[in-house]
This record gives sequence, C-alpha cells and structure tokens, in this order.
Amino acid sequence: MPSLIRLLVVLAVIGGVAYGIMWSLANLVEPQKREMSVPVPQERFAK
Repeated sequence: MPSLIRLLVVLAVIGGVAYGIMWSLANLVEPQKREMSVPVPQERFAK
C-alpha cells in the first residue's frame, strides 16, 4: 500500500508541475505579433 501512495503522490506532483507550466505559458508569455502574407498561385482561381 505505501508504494501505491508514493506512486499517486509522484503522479500528482508531475501533474501539478505540468499544469503550472501550461498556466504560465498561457498567461505570462505574450506572442510576437507580425504581419504575414502568403502568395496564392493563379491556378487556384482558374477553376
């Protein structure tokens, strides 16, 4: 039984760290905004 509790604690810690990393990436990191243009070939309009 103690090994089961240890496994659950390790999984909970790993899950908490992953959740914290995802939260920090979603809320603290601002993406760089830049203008983007993609050329479209004329063959796509000829149909």
